[in-house]
Amino acid sequence: MSMKSIKDEQLISSYIAGKQHSLNILIQRHRARLLAFIISKVRNKSLAEDILQETLIKVMDTLQNGKYNEQGKFLPWVMRIAHNLSIDYFRKINKTKFVRSNDDFNIFDIIKDTSVSPEDNMIHGKILNDIKNIINKLPSEQSQVLRKRYYSNMSFSEIAEECDISINTALGRMRYALINLRKIIKKEGILLSVN
Repeated sequence: MSMKSIKDEQLISSYIAGKQHSLNILIQRHRARLLAFIISKVRNKSLAEDILQETLIKVMDTLQNGKYNEQGKFLPWVMRIAHNLSIDYFRKINKTKFVRSNDDFNIFDIIKDTSVSPEDNMIHGKILNDIKNIINKLPSEQSQVLRKRYYSNMSFSEIAEECDISINTALGRMRYALINLRKIIKKEGILLSVN
């Protein structure tokens, strides 16, 4: 049977049954259309790639947790997820924008205190050390993907290529790395932010 004749819902069932390659086929089948859709929303290819990766992680989570029930509507469902993540991005941006006058003068640019207290340095160093220790407790495949994603700012397709694994595997390793990080942080009661 040719891959083109296999319907999306058959591939989803196959993936849920444990055949990882089925998700790769689905991703390859719809990747270009999804990316174009996201680019039309955010107008930035690099940002669109990141949102696409987040979308795929969300799709994997939903499928693996048995929460998918959109029979025969896979692509519209994934596009809705991508659309929502694009909106979330703009919401985050709008929350962080400062109100400026028309002449772009901001008094806080002049009086900004850029000095860092010894206490701030100590706290920052402790947080970085805690993060490093937590990441070192992850399985090596998971920590490798996490480091490449966050420290080297690589896309999941670049990680997959460099590690000689599928995008699906890279996404899965990242998903499990984040799950395991949360478990370690909760178990050890580590505080990673200071208010």
